[in-house]
Amino acid sequence: MYVDTHAHLYLEQFNEDIDEVILRAQNIGVTHIMLPDIDSSTTQSMLDLSDRYPELCYPMIGLHPCSVKAEYRGELDLIVTQLEKRQYYGIGETGIDLYWDKTYQEEQISSFEFQIGLALEHDLPIIIHSRDALDTTIRLITKHQNGSLRGIFHCFNGTIDQCKQIEDVGFKMGLGGVI
Repeated sequence: MYVDTHAHLYLEQFNEDIDEVILRAQNIGVTHIMLPDIDSSTTQSMLDLSDRYPELCYPMIGLHPCSVKAEYRGELDLIVTQLEKRQYYGIGETGIDLYWDKTYQEEQISSFEFQIGLALEHDLPIIIHSRDALDTTIRLITKHQNGSLRGIFHCFNGTIDQCKQIEDVGFKMGLGGVI
């Protein structure tokens, strides 16, 4: 049994061969595919895929840090509304990404902390994207850890010390090709 903890299979790049992709995943023993959201522009296609494969694809709701712009609070309001409408299996993908652009660093932090609060309020795991901001991200998770906060740092590429800190705060790490 395999669980894919992070797949954006609802993006248009998969439109032509999504059934084949799903079949290949099932054939190698994948039993769950977690679908992290990016922002309101991707939510419907994510939900459509999860409705098409309800025993395999599980939607999560969140605002990716690279989608945090000046109007990010409206995006967060949409997440709250979505959480009232249907079942989601996690909050994310969220976090802090300072690799491409630092313009909205404070807004990313605010968005991340808001989504941590949603994860705690709804007892859902949080799916974390962190690029060039791992120490800050770990600090914020540690700050909000009350014993029930849980989740995964996807695509972890940090140091052994950062790995230990993440383990100490009770989180998991996804190890992808960048490691």
